[in-house]
Amino acid sequence: MIHLHDKTFVPFISSEELNFAIKNLAKQMDDDFFDEVPVFVGVLNGAFMVLSDLMKEYRGMCEVSFVKLSSYDGTQSTNQVKQLIGLNENLEGRTVVIVEDIIDTGNTIEELKAIFKGKNIKHLKIATLFLKPDAYKKEIKIDYVGIRIPNKFIVGYGLDYDGLGRNLPDVYQLAE
Repeated sequence: MIHLHDKTFVPFISSEELNFAIKNLAKQMDDDFFDEVPVFVGVLNGAFMVLSDLMKEYRGMCEVSFVKLSSYDGTQSTNQVKQLIGLNENLEGRTVVIVEDIIDTGNTIEELKAIFKGKNIKHLKIATLFLKPDAYKKEIKIDYVGIRIPNKFIVGYGLDYDGLGRNLPDVYQLAE
């Protein structure tokens, strides 16, 4: 059990399970992008650990970049996404893989899709380590999913509660 600010969290997903999910994502991407050089775009701050470990497992040539968006206030999604830091790379004619730590409502993915719409890219693929199917209400296809989880608030492995918990190697869920 861990305590972050005023909340208690209990163990949920081990680092071994996370590593297994990351390796599976990398294998799928290796197979899909064997003949091209995709641009992996990590969504900060949460996806830094996911993208780092994914790149250690991905065997093909690629480029890596980041965007920073925000939609959370404490443990609740604000349902409004603010673009904070954009891309500078020329993505015309390229395959772009957005790498998320978690997809719940889908608002961030919807905003990212809109951001990339005008960039004349070849393909836009979406990867996430965690997907909350019960919370996801968008029609946008998620191409790569590591682990499907219930609609619970989680921390660790890049995910935080008001800034704390990102550095935890395991994932914890909010205690009932």
